[in-house]
Amino acid sequence: MVCLARSPFAAVAAIPAALSLAAGAAFGALAFAAPAQAEKRVALVIGNGAYVHAGALANPPNDAADVAAALKEAGFVTIVGADLDKRAFDGKLREFAHALAEADTALFFYAGHGLQVAGRNHLVPVDAQLASERDLDFEAVSLDFVLRQMELGRESRTSIVFLDACRDNPLARNLARSMGTRSAAVGQGLAQVQAGVGTFVAYSTQPGNVALDGTGRNSPFTAALVKRIAEPGRTLTALMIEVRKEVLAATSGRQVPWDHSALTGEFFFHPASAPGMAARPPGPDQDGEAEATQRRLRELEEELKRRPDARQAAALARLEQIKERLRQLEEANRADQQRIFEVYRKHPASDAAARATANREVGTIQIGMARRGQEQKALREEIARLEAETGAAATAK
Repeated sequence: MVCLARSPFAAVAAIPAALSLAAGAAFGALAFAAPAQAEKRVALVIGNGAYVHAGALANPPNDAADVAAALKEAGFVTIVGADLDKRAFDGKLREFAHALAEADTALFFYAGHGLQVAGRNHLVPVDAQLASERDLDFEAVSLDFVLRQMELGRESRTSIVFLDACRDNPLARNLARSMGTRSAAVGQGLAQVQAGVGTFVAYSTQPGNVALDGTGRNSPFTAALVKRIAEPGRTLTALMIEVRKEVLAATSGRQVPWDHSALTGEFFFHPASAPGMAARPPGPDQDGEAEATQRRLRELEEELKRRPDARQAAALARLEQIKERLRQLEEANRADQQRIFEVYRKHPASDAAARATANREVGTIQIGMARRGQEQKALREEIARLEAETGAAATAK
């Protein structure tokens, strides 16, 4: 409750100032995502290194452990596996699939051997033997299968995939030798995938290239990724830009992390620290909050009309200003959401320079949205304070 000034005119002057502090708390949420604790986040993190029929990799188990720890700090329920044979790999995938139904965000991280055959990617359990092309279906895990599990029944929800699986792979060379004239179907590194709407896929290096395992505790890609996940206030797109720059520097330009995005909004690992919180297109929940705000304004206006004195007249005038300003801010945010869509449609994701330009343009747009979010927050707090000062909130109930 705010104390009223003794003078009616002082009170009239105080009302707009008090009102402008933050009636938009809920309205700010109209254009911005809910905090992490309101979401269900699930991750499957696998690191395979102890290969029986291929060269061992020292870092993947460490990579998986460190990524899992960073994700737990970011609010993910994590399922972790290290040095998994085919049966254990399938078991972890089944556990992950069961946890996905109610997940707002699903994340899959894999470090270890992987290969592409005829444009399809396969992840390799530690006991895999690939003597012929037929063995792929029985000995390896199809990335398409993993993506399908993440997308089933999760329309409009977020799926994130990190693949640190482009290491030099002797199993791929053995398979190519066994395939004779079809050996060209076995490509180097991993192939780029076209994921469904709401999915983001990141590779430790560009499609068709080989990544480094690294000489420290982690691979160059995972070392950069773990560091950036822990940093607050950064979108997933911005995070990958920083990871890319760090890996380029660490590998003297030999390794260029790559990503393919079909996201429909920005994702933050730490949304509570994001400027105004992460922008997203208006949805049913946002429309409901807008309607609730307008209803509060109507109820408050009706209450004030029943008290025709100078102070109430001033408050009514201020209410009209609030309603008009909220309408303008909401229209501006909707227009900016469309602008973001047009920017990403105009700049192809396959072109690194165009993607950088798009990220800069979208960043500028989102700065404006964040500022409007703060103003909306102030206006909503203003409504709440006016309700408390006039007693309208109790009357309206």
